[in-house]
Amino acid sequence: MFNVHDITRDACMLRGHLRKQGYDWWWHSFTAHNALTGEEKPFFIEFFLCNPALAQDKPVLGQLPDRPKPSYLMVKAGCWGEDHCQLHRFFAWKDVNVHMDAPYSVQADDCLACETRLKGSVHVAGSQQHPEWMCDDGDMSWDLTVDKQIAFNVGYGASKPMRDAEAFDMYWHAEGMKTQYSGTVVCNGKTYTVTPETSYGYADKNWGCDFTTPWVWLSSNHLFSRRRNEWLDNSAFDIGGGRPKVFHVALDRRLLGVFWYEGEEFDFNFSKLHLVVRTQFSFDEDEDAVYWHIRQENIHAVMETEITCQKKDMLWINYEAPNGIKHFHRLWNGGNGQGTVRLYRKTISGTELIDEVDAYNVGCEYGEYDE
Repeated sequence: MFNVHDITRDACMLRGHLRKQGYDWWWHSFTAHNALTGEEKPFFIEFFLCNPALAQDKPVLGQLPDRPKPSYLMVKAGCWGEDHCQLHRFFAWKDVNVHMDAPYSVQADDCLACETRLKGSVHVAGSQQHPEWMCDDGDMSWDLTVDKQIAFNVGYGASKPMRDAEAFDMYWHAEGMKTQYSGTVVCNGKTYTVTPETSYGYADKNWGCDFTTPWVWLSSNHLFSRRRNEWLDNSAFDIGGGRPKVFHVALDRRLLGVFWYEGEEFDFNFSKLHLVVRTQFSFDEDEDAVYWHIRQENIHAVMETEITCQKKDMLWINYEAPNGIKHFHRLWNGGNGQGTVRLYRKTISGTELIDEVDAYNVGCEYGEYDE
């Protein structure tokens, strides 16, 4: 079972060694509509915590000339589309209030993230003179409620024993691979309304001491069944990973992938050895778009995922690792990918097609270390 909610995995994980070389972030993405024109617009909001044991009176940014190890809360917010933007607001740890246990809560000034609420604002001016901010100029504020409906619990790989052992460089938990948001966003002077049924939202978290390369993520719950000829109201898929490290040793290219299909689970989690999961994936690009090609197979089923996202709608999302290195300079990130997912069931005589599903408002990501 992977659709198992566990808010203890949403708790802040910056304990022990991770306090001086670790990050923990809560990611939220959703779709809103322009309050005047009705135009659809995808947004993201993230609370990124880094290296609390290295705190100083001001946020410590790692991209400065002396390359210190970073230490801060970074509130990341922005939107996708042709007018995409990525905005960062940094707080020193002394100005941050973190509830370390479940249910999680992170608050600094007017910015708040918890299981059921998102509130805050970011204003950036002069970013071209400050590359260490790793962002654009712009303004965004938001006030949202959060309802996490379908979970992707990766199982033992992110369990307490594996967390205590610091077995993986990067952990993942999606408490809301289908999440409904409601409220209001104001971005660069325009007001947007967020409605639960059309928010097509997503909420997860990652934590650890480093990132993965390659970095792959695809997810959507705005899905149309060609076989049923109807929208799927109780479905979502989520794929992520790349080349995970266990005790700092990189494994072969592997992904975690699941599809919750109208109440039926299709699980392609490589860490569940009894499923005998095999994965093939590739990424390519041309002048206008980027493309993901993924085939996942277990002893019961096959999932083939083909996603495209237009470059004009995407951005290169920016992070620095806890050691102060910015590994990615072309980490493609988008919120309005499109494509298809084909589900097959294995039978004695071969495979039979369960459904071919059209996916919209796909959250998507791909990048590889520059070094």
